[in-house]
Amino acid sequence: MPLRLLRARLRAFAAAAVRGVLLASTLTVQATAQDRYAVERKEMLDEIGRLARETQTETGRAALSPRVMDAMGRVLRHRLVPAGEQGNAYRNRPLAIGLGQTISQPFIVALMTDLLEVRPGDRILEVGTGSGYQAAVLAELGADVYTIEILEPLAREAAARLAELGYGKIVTRVGDGYRGWPEHAPFDSIVVTAAAREVPPALAEQLKPGGKLVIPVGDSLGVQTLCLMDKQPDGKLKRRQILAVRFVPLTGEGRRR
Repeated sequence: MPLRLLRARLRAFAAAAVRGVLLASTLTVQATAQDRYAVERKEMLDEIGRLARETQTETGRAALSPRVMDAMGRVLRHRLVPAGEQGNAYRNRPLAIGLGQTISQPFIVALMTDLLEVRPGDRILEVGTGSGYQAAVLAELGADVYTIEILEPLAREAAARLAELGYGKIVTRVGDGYRGWPEHAPFDSIVVTAAAREVPPALAEQLKPGGKLVIPVGDSLGVQTLCLMDKQPDGKLKRRQILAVRFVPLTGEGRRR
């Protein structure tokens, strides 16, 4: 083999080896990051389990459904919060997501999801998309999710994040959730992620008989209570108070009244 050709092949071999080392290093860093978040998700689930036991007198639930816990463990919460909050993604506390809004602490998301008793194929309305985290958890349970966000920048960002994570079947919309989403009603369940002074009449109307509505009720400056509403065959809502909570206020038509 000519010396010039041999040298060229040796240089190509060396370059390929360097690329291989760099690729392996990159994959190792990515795997390490994923492993770190996996550990943090496990710690989050342990914390949710502990809080469920501590609040069982109020909630009536000593433990949350294994299906809900599994869904919480599958959602990459760090991908659904602002970059500056990724290090706090799996801590049990609310996180700011911009425009004066927050993502609820994981325990509250898990509890609200558990109260809905989601079945695969259920049509669920979420009022207040926020970062998209609650919608992703519901989708992991096999629900058909319709989610409304009144703040357009948040809605657009959440839709993009959900699509990137493969939740392409979640239907998002910019709009006033106080009015519900009549085009897709009736819903098997409705979850509201902001505090209303009263249950919006449109949401009660768009809920199926036998359906469940989970909503924080109360004034933004006073006491708020997470409530579970069961719609009776006669159309009335049977209310059960679950837990004292603190949510940002529901904006839109309901806020102006």
